[in-house]
Amino acid sequence: MDINNTIARRVREFRDVQGWSLDALAERSKVSRSNISLIERGQSSPTAVVLEKLATALGVALASLFEDASSHPSEEPSPLASAREQTVWTDPDSGYVRRNLSPGVRSPLQLVEVKFPAGQRVAFDNGMRDAEIHQQVWIMEGAMEITVGDEQWRLEAGDCLAMQLDRPIVFRNPTRKSARYLVALSKFAPSDSRSHG
Repeated sequence: MDINNTIARRVREFRDVQGWSLDALAERSKVSRSNISLIERGQSSPTAVVLEKLATALGVALASLFEDASSHPSEEPSPLASAREQTVWTDPDSGYVRRNLSPGVRSPLQLVEVKFPAGQRVAFDNGMRDAEIHQQVWIMEGAMEITVGDEQWRLEAGDCLAMQLDRPIVFRNPTRKSARYLVALSKFAPSDSRSHG
């Protein structure tokens, strides 16, 4: 499975659901129309920062862009995601590797494993979305510095940090060893978020 083709299909699907033209998505995401066009044709290897801008504009979690959700649209998705079928993607800028662990079944919860290289940094501009997305990061190996808005934490193995994806977030590995962590994401629709408030 070519991950760029999966990303291409998912971006097109989410844009179609919104009923937006390329120009409309470009305006909302601040990603150029030509860049989005290349991504949707599977002719680009977009960075994590670009994909996060698109996901934010489309109102979905970044992990949703890596789901191979429509390979067999008439079949019920399997509740099992075997390791060999899990989507693996590498950010061309930082070299961080993300593995989508969750199966394709409809669920408010998504799990992602990340391997983050030593000395690297990725900054996400997370803006407001139509849906409320919460995330928890659990460090399995190494250490990470995570900045959410104006607050910064240093996380060591075993530490877990909860955040909402509504402010800029920076992930940084300040050490000389790679880090590995689990990300759990949950999404609430606007009507759900009021009942959880």
